[in-house]
Amino acid sequence: MTEEQREPEKGFEEQLRELMAEDAYTIRPSAVPYPTIRRRGAAERRRRVAAAGAVLVALAAAPVGAYAVSGNGGGQGGTKLAAPLPSTSASQPPVTPTPVQSTPVGPAGPATPGQLLDGITLAQASDGLEKCLAYDREMQKHQKPATRIDLGDAVDYRIILAQNSTGDSNAPGDGIFVVAVKEQTQQPQLTRLICNIKDGEASGLNSSVGGLTFDNGGPVMADDNGGKLYRQSVLDNGNWKMPFRWSTIGRFEPSVTKVTVSYGGSTSEAVLDHGWFVASGVLNQQVTLAPHIQGYDSAGEVVYDSDDDKGYTRELY
Repeated sequence: MTEEQREPEKGFEEQLRELMAEDAYTIRPSAVPYPTIRRRGAAERRRRVAAAGAVLVALAAAPVGAYAVSGNGGGQGGTKLAAPLPSTSASQPPVTPTPVQSTPVGPAGPATPGQLLDGITLAQASDGLEKCLAYDREMQKHQKPATRIDLGDAVDYRIILAQNSTGDSNAPGDGIFVVAVKEQTQQPQLTRLICNIKDGEASGLNSSVGGLTFDNGGPVMADDNGGKLYRQSVLDNGNWKMPFRWSTIGRFEPSVTKVTVSYGGSTSEAVLDHGWFVASGVLNQQVTLAPHIQGYDSAGEVVYDSDDDKGYTRELY
């Protein structure tokens, strides 16, 4: 190829080199836009700070539950509800423990306050009963095991009478009488105690333990050993100490609605207390006859008269 023939090719190559030099920028990667990236990073940090502040506000406003901020582990941020925590608000009232109910530790009282006579309180009567039972337990130690009778605890009894006691030639010294009863349902039987307290100590105890049926066959039955409550010793016949507080006790059936007792020229209506009748008064004169007892039904008819009861002793001497 002649020089003249190559001249056009040189011109084309030079033009191509110039074009390639001019377009080199378009082929070479552009420089990193650092200012732009810096501005975007600052904006992203402000956005995240604002989001965290919103979560803190939500935490402060939540009354019971607690919130936890999750990370970007899954490529997305956000909040998740955590397990609720118990509130410790000071506005909640303190929990007051339920008081433990105390168990009664003494005998039950009578049906009416009038059965506690001469200013004797239930506490005093209960204390006297406790002392008498302790006295009996001590005496039982001297008995053969086969003959011992456990009278139980005071809490098992119900006091039906308390009154002053007058000393006599057989039992000198004044004190108080306490009468208490106990019914057992597993082995139906009745226990009756007449306890005498003098100078704060048990002085004597009369106990009666037996079945629930009446021995005299009637709807009313006076206590067989209740005579110590309405009489003084036979050693003082005709010379009783006056005034003399007396009482009489006994049992009645449900068909009986009223019991009257006449003694020393006066008649009074007895108190009916869970199957027991209790009558009391004050004597100012010597007597020779035991209290006269009558029982009535709901129609007012006399259904029992101690004068007709062959098992009741009318004469005191």
